[in-house]
Amino acid sequence: MLSTEYQPSTAATLGMELEIQLVDKQTLDLAPRADEILHTLHQSTTARHFKQEVTCSMLELNSGIHDGSATLEAEMLQLGAQLCAAATPLGIRPCGGGTHPFQDWRERQISDFPRYQHFAEHYGYLARQFTVFGQHVHVGCPDGDTAIWLTHALSYYIPHLLALSASSPYIQGEDSGFASARSNVVSAFPSSGHLPQFVRNWQEFQGHAAELEHAGIIGSLKDLYWDIRPKPEYGTVEVRIFDTPLDIPHSVALAALVQTLARYLLNERPPQPGRAALYCVYGFNRFQAARFGLSADIHDVRSGKRIPLNQAILDLLQQLQPYAADPHARDCLEQLALRAHHRHGDYSLLREHANNGLSCPQLVHEAANLWQPANS
Repeated sequence: MLSTEYQPSTAATLGMELEIQLVDKQTLDLAPRADEILHTLHQSTTARHFKQEVTCSMLELNSGIHDGSATLEAEMLQLGAQLCAAATPLGIRPCGGGTHPFQDWRERQISDFPRYQHFAEHYGYLARQFTVFGQHVHVGCPDGDTAIWLTHALSYYIPHLLALSASSPYIQGEDSGFASARSNVVSAFPSSGHLPQFVRNWQEFQGHAAELEHAGIIGSLKDLYWDIRPKPEYGTVEVRIFDTPLDIPHSVALAALVQTLARYLLNERPPQPGRAALYCVYGFNRFQAARFGLSADIHDVRSGKRIPLNQAILDLLQQLQPYAADPHARDCLEQLALRAHHRHGDYSLLREHANNGLSCPQLVHEAANLWQPANS
């Protein structure tokens, strides 16, 4: 039976997960070496922070629970260095980015793990096409009703968050035309999307989840590939919209933004736009951010007008400055503001390299250089 008991946690505490590409040092294609790397990592005291993913060419890094972004960054840099140390002797380079620019999904191997084997049996070729890479950020919530409220409140900012993280313009050897091609792959699954607008509290969420289970649509809450979802066993709201950034500091800056935004929303409880209007344009705004990144225009349900997304991000970051927990968090917001001001994201950087004549393998080489910690 589906477990939906909510475990309380401290409001606005922070954690995150990063899905990382494993690329062959020589060919720069994805390499199915996760098992070997995990074998080495699982002999360390930090083994619990490394996890198998759906295909054998990717690994997940999981942080602990943090009060702020400074300690989160220190931990993630340490975990990144450990991953590099385990991968390098095998001729493997860890790499960020929401997609691998030229890998062929038909060559991917599904991980030998019961959940992923069942996933592959159920979804067919989509399981191997799911070799895309995202960042998930968790923020603590004291109770289930608060988690549902926050999930709805954060949904307004989905285009802001996606555009700031977009790092997947290339897929299957081609420029997709999108800032985030990864987000299109996720949308293929029937349980993707967002929390239904009619769910107003934890009891109604439990009822909705039970109906989905009864219909055979999900077996656990892990089967909900929503852009934002409550995570009751952790006592968090999990923001899942992000591409994996090209470097760890940027991923931490995005986590700091989510934490600061959650703190503002939970402390101030500002008036929210009507959910019917919000979710009416949700898909359009999400598409705009995925397609055009920081150069997108979105329909703002609060003003009823089409607005430039980068200006909306700049206005938000300015509004959030007083709610940043510490100087590190404020620095993170300032770094994101620079990206928004210049409308220059990770996807822009990759395209600049390509416009300067770099091939797809050379793009992977540059991306791996960015991700690898300087002290590893």
